[in-house]
Amino acid sequence: MRNATEETAGEPPAVHAEGIVKRYGPTVALDGATLTVRRGEAHALVGRNGAGKSTLVSVLTGLARPDAGQVTFDGLPAPRWGDTAAWRRRAACVHQRPMTVPELTVAENLHLDRFPDGRVIRWRALRARAARLLAEYGVEVDPAARMKDLGVEQRQFVEIARALSDGARLIILDEPTARLDAGGIARLFTKLHALRATGAAFLFISHHLHEVYDLCDTVTVLRDARPVLTAPVAGLAEDDLVAAMTGGQAAPSGPPARSARRPPGEPVLHAEGLALRGAFAPLDLTVRAGEVVGLAGAAAGGTTAIGETLAGVRTPDHGRIEVRGRPVRTGSVRHAIAAGIGYVPEDRHRDGLVPGRSVAENTTLAVTDRLGPLGTVLPSRARAVARRMISALDIRTAGPGQPVSGLSGGNQQKVVVARALARDPAVLVAVRPTNGVDVKSKEALLGVVREVAAAGSGVLLVSDEPADLRICDRVLAVHRGRVVARFGRDWAERELVAAMEGVGAGESPDRAPGPAAPTDRPTDRPTDRPTDRGVRPQAVTETDGGPRP
Repeated sequence: MRNATEETAGEPPAVHAEGIVKRYGPTVALDGATLTVRRGEAHALVGRNGAGKSTLVSVLTGLARPDAGQVTFDGLPAPRWGDTAAWRRRAACVHQRPMTVPELTVAENLHLDRFPDGRVIRWRALRARAARLLAEYGVEVDPAARMKDLGVEQRQFVEIARALSDGARLIILDEPTARLDAGGIARLFTKLHALRATGAAFLFISHHLHEVYDLCDTVTVLRDARPVLTAPVAGLAEDDLVAAMTGGQAAPSGPPARSARRPPGEPVLHAEGLALRGAFAPLDLTVRAGEVVGLAGAAAGGTTAIGETLAGVRTPDHGRIEVRGRPVRTGSVRHAIAAGIGYVPEDRHRDGLVPGRSVAENTTLAVTDRLGPLGTVLPSRARAVARRMISALDIRTAGPGQPVSGLSGGNQQKVVVARALARDPAVLVAVRPTNGVDVKSKEALLGVVREVAAAGSGVLLVSDEPADLRICDRVLAVHRGRVVARFGRDWAERELVAAMEGVGAGESPDRAPGPAAPTDRPTDRPTDRPTDRGVRPQAVTETDGGPRP
C-alpha cells in the first residue's frame, strides 16, 4: 500500500486548507484552521462535538464559504463557490446524517442530481446501472427497494457507494461506522484500504479512537474551533490524543465505582418467549429496578430488533412483555410509553428528533398529555419540563426555544434521552445511545444511564461497544438472534467481543461456559440453529442473571 509519508517530491496534496475562518453571527466556528491530506493517506479529524469538524467539512465540500483562508485540491484552486457539481468531483462526502430520500428507491437515490436533462428516463437501464455500481462496492441491496425499507447498514453502504461514484480522489467519511456493525465496519475498512492503494485520500471523522489507530496514518485534532495537534498516529499514545481533544489529562476509563451501585430490586421489565421471525429466537429477559443490563452484539445480529420490539416499534410473532407485573400491548409505541418504557432509538436523526422543532418541543414529545387540560399543550409547562431536563442532563443550548438542529451531535443525543426520561419510566431501553458523540458526551450519557438506575429504574443498554457495556451489572452477548453467553460485572474485552462475533462463549457469572440444554419451544427460524465456527449457543432464557433450568 502506498504510504503518504513517502510522497514524491513536489507532488501536491489531495487537499490543503490554510487559515480557514468561518463565523456564524457572533459564533466563531473555525478560527485559523489548517489541514493537509496527502494522496493515498487516511487522515483522521477528531475533536469534541462543537469543535468545528462539521464546519470544516462543509468548507471542504463547497457547502460553506469561509470568511478567510483558501482551499486547494491537487495544488489547484478550489472550484468557484456554488458550483456543486465541480466540488463533488473534487471531494465526495458521506455525512453522519443520512442524505438519502427515504421514499425513493435505491436506484433513484444513487442518481439524485444526475438524471439527464430533457430526456426520457429509462428506468430499466437506470436500475441496471445502479446494480453495477452497488456490485462494484460489494453492496448487496435490491436497486428497486425503497430506502426507508433498508436496514441501517444497507442505507449507509448505499450512501458510501453514491459518494464514491463521482470519481473524487478525496473521500470525506463523517462517522461512517456509527450505524454499522462489526461485519459492516470490516467490509468498509477493506474497501478503504483497496482505494488508498490507488492513490485516493480519505479524511476520516470518528469518535471511536480505536478506528483511528486501525485505519489512519495521521490525525488532526480540533478544539475550540482551532487545530491543536497534527501528528502521525503511530507512536501517539491514546491518552495524549484524548488530552488534546479535551484540553486536559485523559479521564480514567472503566466502570463507575461499585459503591454507586445499589442491589437490584423487583423486576420492572419481563419478557417471556419473545420472538421475531428472521430477527431473534424466543427470548426470556428480566431487568430489575436499580440495575443496568447490557445486550451486547451487532445490530444485524438481533440486538436492535430486540430493543425495538420491547419499545413497541416492532410487533413480535410470539411472546409477552410485562412492566412491573402488568402486561404491555406489543407492537404499540403508545402503549409501551404509557406502560413505563422509555426508549432511545439507534438513529437519532431518523427516529429520535424532529429537526424543525425546538429543544422544548422535542423534549416533551412523550408527555404532551401532561402539559395542559383536554389535550392542549401550554407552552409555559413545556418550557418548564424542558428546563428541568436541560439542567438534569446538562444540555448545552441557548434555551428551550432553540431549534434542536442547531445543537451539536452530543447535545442532540441528550435531547433524545431527555424525551425518554421525561415520563420517569420504569425501564429505559437505550439502543446504542453513544453512537456519533464525542468522548466527553459519551461519559455524560453513560453517567445518565447509571443515574437512572440509581434512582430506582431499570435499564436495558443495547450496544456493541465494550466501553459502553462497562457500566452494566450484567451483560448478555447475542449472536445471530440468540443469547450465546452471559457475563457479570468483571469480564475480559477479548471474551466479550469473541462471544458477540460468534467465535467463543463467555464465562457465566455462576457457571462455566458451554452449551446448555436446548429450548423446548419449537421453531423454524434460521437464527435458532447453532452458530458456525464450532460455537453452540446457550439457552435463550435469562432471568435474574442465571439460566433457566
